[in-house]
Amino acid sequence: MSTIIPITLKDRIFVLTGAGISAESGIPTFRDSDGLWSGYRVEDVASPEAWESNPELVWRFYSMRRRDAQRCEPNPAHSALAALEAQLGDRFFLCTQNVDDLHERAGAHNLVHMHGELFSSRCESDCGAPVFIDRKFYESASEIPTCACGAQIRPNIVWFGEYPLEMECIMREIDFCSVMLVVGTSGNVHPAASFVHWANQRNLPATPKVRTYYVGPEKPLNAGAFTEVVLGKAGEVLPKLFSVER
Repeated sequence: MSTIIPITLKDRIFVLTGAGISAESGIPTFRDSDGLWSGYRVEDVASPEAWESNPELVWRFYSMRRRDAQRCEPNPAHSALAALEAQLGDRFFLCTQNVDDLHERAGAHNLVHMHGELFSSRCESDCGAPVFIDRKFYESASEIPTCACGAQIRPNIVWFGEYPLEMECIMREIDFCSVMLVVGTSGNVHPAASFVHWANQRNLPATPKVRTYYVGPEKPLNAGAFTEVVLGKAGEVLPKLFSVER
């Protein structure tokens, strides 16, 4: 690999990670080739309508995903990003489409999960009760907990038809970054697939032209929007990708 991304003390780096980086740790990707998600139709387990019709099935599915994620460990790509954050401090921002906690377990701190977090839960009625850490498994209707308000507790996941989390914060970071790095995404899931376009089209005073890079084993659908596309596994590319000037 010949590409080296130079990072200076003036740079602000925005990183977006997708399913590909977690797949290298053994977590199944978003959908199988037959359109199923770990053997389930997405419509049956990952939508408000699915929750309304069969919360027991939804919780069995997310309990399975929790078990799968707990067996996996961060890979060198997660560690490389955490190490870069340790050098850059608040000039580093990580947005992940993934719901697992591998970035945190690798040492990341300044990050948001735009599609929610697998190991947290919340009230289905948004009564104002806080989101809480939850690593339990719920595999029958009788096991599903209820909130103090009487509503059921649901996974803290952004389902199809729901609005991604932290979008105001994400857009602000895109506006002021000088380097954007996208890792392991397909380029066809929006709004994340539009982030590189937003960065390229911004027109803020005194904001430099952004440098944009993609890392993954295959070209994404939006490959033409990047300054450079680096093909390869994230765990092999990222540890050697950055040159930070002190």
